[in-house]
Amino acid sequence: MIGALIIDKPEGVTSHDVVARVRRAVGTRRVGHAGTLDPFATGVLVVCTERATRLLQFLVGLDKEYLATVRTGFATDTQDLTGKQITALDSSDSLSVERVKAVLKEFVGQQWQTPPMFSANKVAGERLYRAAREGREVERQPVAITIGALDLLSLHEIRTDGTQDFTVRVRCSSGTYVRTLAHDIGASLGTGAHLSALRRTAVGHFRIEDALTLEEVERRGGEGQLSAALIKPVAVLAHLPMLQIGDADLQLVMNGRELPLINDARGIEAVVPATMRICDKAGELVAVGEVDARRRSIKPRMVLITPDAVK
Repeated sequence: MIGALIIDKPEGVTSHDVVARVRRAVGTRRVGHAGTLDPFATGVLVVCTERATRLLQFLVGLDKEYLATVRTGFATDTQDLTGKQITALDSSDSLSVERVKAVLKEFVGQQWQTPPMFSANKVAGERLYRAAREGREVERQPVAITIGALDLLSLHEIRTDGTQDFTVRVRCSSGTYVRTLAHDIGASLGTGAHLSALRRTAVGHFRIEDALTLEEVERRGGEGQLSAALIKPVAVLAHLPMLQIGDADLQLVMNGRELPLINDARGIEAVVPATMRICDKAGELVAVGEVDARRRSIKPRMVLITPDAVK
């Protein structure tokens, strides 16, 4: 049971809740996830089991894709539907498709984003959400993000309370707060806004179309058929280039030894540092290595299979 599962996280549960249920279904304590989703959010949550939890560190920087519903009319302190209204209701008129598209265009590309107060980010060792719950505002440093695409999918009818929703598809870099994006879009529209719904449809090469529900995971686990749904470690890191090695090099890598880079069958030039999958002749992942251009070698950064594991 070494590999990953793509879970379609339901609304109303935490990412930690998902891990706990997968632990019971798989029958192991060694389970971890990549990319936390808020309880109200749904969609792709990548969960790794057993030794594959060591691969999570290489999934942190993957781009994300979301379907986000933005509600205009007022902003909230959490920047989403769970928070308190902090601006007066603006229900003067309904938005036009042209106006929304024009504002969305302003947010595409590289930019700086200030993390929200209600987040797990730390400042001076303190979680921001703890300060926020005490009513304290903490100075935060903006971080660089990239919005690859921000497409308007639908503009809903104005609601009876004067608010109005629109749904967008967002492709963004890791570390982007979509609720902060919704808040900032509302400020540019001049109406105030907050995130009212969020569904993550992709994390890197992991797609919602390939996800299992928690109920499916639990059913298959109970029937002893869950192993067939596991994504192999080599496929978990499909975004990294692959290097296949022979038996002699395999022994070096499993013992944490570096491989010299020469113009031989490996066919790799040590031009720039790169991270790669190191696989055996059968194509199974053995380690993750990094090219050291100065030493002209490939250094194992993480060894998944050791000589003891083979025994």
